[in-house]
Amino acid sequence: MITASSWLLLLFTLPTNRNTERVAVWRRLKKMGAVQLKTSTYLLPDEPAQYEQFQWLAQQIRDYGGDSTLVRAQEIEGLTSEKAVAMFNEARARDYVELRRSLQSFIGRRKKMDAQEAAAGLGRLTRQFREIRAVDFFDSPRGHDIAMLLRRAEGPRRSRQLERLDAQQYQDKTWLTRPRPEIDRVGSAWLISKFIDRKPKFVFAPRADADPDAIPFDMLDAEFSHHGNHCTFETLTKRFAISDKSLAKIGEMIHDADLDDARFQRVEAVGIDRVLKGWAKQGLPDEEILRRGFECFDALYSFLQR
Repeated sequence: MITASSWLLLLFTLPTNRNTERVAVWRRLKKMGAVQLKTSTYLLPDEPAQYEQFQWLAQQIRDYGGDSTLVRAQEIEGLTSEKAVAMFNEARARDYVELRRSLQSFIGRRKKMDAQEAAAGLGRLTRQFREIRAVDFFDSPRGHDIAMLLRRAEGPRRSRQLERLDAQQYQDKTWLTRPRPEIDRVGSAWLISKFIDRKPKFVFAPRADADPDAIPFDMLDAEFSHHGNHCTFETLTKRFAISDKSLAKIGEMIHDADLDDARFQRVEAVGIDRVLKGWAKQGLPDEEILRRGFECFDALYSFLQR
């Protein structure tokens, strides 16, 4: 992941009659992950690889008969580093949304495919994912979601019998998950605090190895994460053998909201998920999103136990 310390700006003009060249430049900018600031002004983080790409494109624009200027800037007036990073993450999030739709469609059709067709489709989707990740300079949270969805798309060969665990062995632990928690992460943290670990501590980091002493959950390849067709909440209830009809219903709600596959035809948690995402957009700290989310799940659990 790149740390934003300075920026590269490419400013250019092309003759009005060069439409083919204009499209070629736009496609190249999109491929390298640049974001548009103004008409014909594009931004990239200041890294050697990105600088070289902008240099080549600037020369190409001049070869097309246009003008180009490459600028390195520590600060951009009216644009904080935080806002610039958010622009890149939003651009990548849009790319991931398109890929998510393709993956969900693939998963829905996979059983009807033969092995060769399935392998070709999965290979194509994996390449698309890698292309987006290559320009995901600031580690968009959506990338981790798509990585887990790709694991699911690989099929039942990754599913395995999950060992039952004793909650008494998981007391007073530190639990790690990704920042900007949404429905599955918040619901899983609530489940942990109410039914598994009486005094848990929750921390946030982009990667599972950020804290070697913490137990990661809802993270790529973590023990407590998506397994087979189960979301993390469902994995936790199965691993710790939690038998509760109200929790089972909540698990179905979280599954449908998180995996968006309408498996249980439950829409109740979609509203909670949108509220959680709204709090994240408002800039609430991760801990505060978790606290408020716990209140939502406390109320939902009480309602279901009537």
